[in-house]
This record gives sequence, C-alpha cells and structure tokens, in this order.
Amino acid sequence: MPLAESFGNLGTNADGSHNNTYCSFCFAGGKFTQPDLTVDDMIRMSIENMTGDDLRMPLDRATELAHRVIPTLGRWKT
Repeated sequence: MPLAESFGNLGTNADGSHNNTYCSFCFAGGKFTQPDLTVDDMIRMSIENMTGDDLRMPLDRATELAHRVIPTLGRWKT
C-alpha cells in the first residue's frame, strides 16, 4: 500500500506525529494495532484485500505480490 499524508493513511508515533514507515491500520500511538499478527497472517489479509470487490486484482498476481513484498517490510525484516 502506498503511504502518504495526502492519503491519510500514515501511522502515528506515541507523540501523535506521523510515522512514515507504517500505515494507520498497522501502527497507532507508537504501537502495532495487532501486535500478535504474523507475516503469514498479513500475507493472507493482504491477498484478501487486494482481491476484494473494490480492487479485483487477479488472485495469482495478489499472491505473488504479497509473498514478495510483505516479508521485506520493516516489521518482519530481519
């Protein structure tokens, strides 16, 4: 998901400032909104979101994209 203040989807730090690394669905008030979420959970949720009625991305494309990108995000990057 592209992150930008203009999209209104930036997460927030503990001091209320914008966090440019995480989205508002994942990070609010300096904490992850779902702290027990695993990378596999996130991949599954992302595929469901990308293939929903609003976006209609083909399942194979959504699956490839989620598996390629999600594990590289800062939350799970090792």
